[in-house]
Amino acid sequence: MASDKELADFLTSIERRAFKQTVYAVRDDDAALDIVQDAMIKLAEKYGDRPLAELALLFQRILQNVTHDHFRRQKVRNTWVSLFSSFGNPEDDDFDPLETIEGQEHTSGSESSQERLERDQVLALIDAEIQKLPARQREAFLMRYWEDMDVAETAAAMGCSEGSVKTHCSRATHALAAALKAKGITL
Repeated sequence: MASDKELADFLTSIERRAFKQTVYAVRDDDAALDIVQDAMIKLAEKYGDRPLAELALLFQRILQNVTHDHFRRQKVRNTWVSLFSSFGNPEDDDFDPLETIEGQEHTSGSESSQERLERDQVLALIDAEIQKLPARQREAFLMRYWEDMDVAETAAAMGCSEGSVKTHCSRATHALAAALKAKGITL
């Protein structure tokens, strides 16, 4: 059973990656922050007494479910907004789905400005290409290579077979490689 400190340490260790993963899914920083916070609260409330080894998979599944709930709410909200849009013309629509995430905070002091700029540009291109992936491919790719989960863990978190995970990851890596190669980036 995980102690309160172990649970807190676990949540601290995953919050940044969970946020980035969720931003890829919902393309809205504020919504992503809300989703990650909701998932963390649900994990702590309902599964805080589970062994530490189980928390990573449980959290991924909860995060997926909360993200899906967000999309369901958005769909309902958008339906109502479109139905009532004929009554007025709201001019305060500030949502920009193409907003990018701030770069990483830690950079080497020996890195030149040009190297930092080039690295940031490459990271922005990679981020953009990951966002273009279909949802299931992006989800599998991020869990396998961002969260460093194995195939079985990813399949359990996604609720699909291991073969599906392998297929999604393969398609995602090939699509990313082709898109980046077309832009002259070889990794």
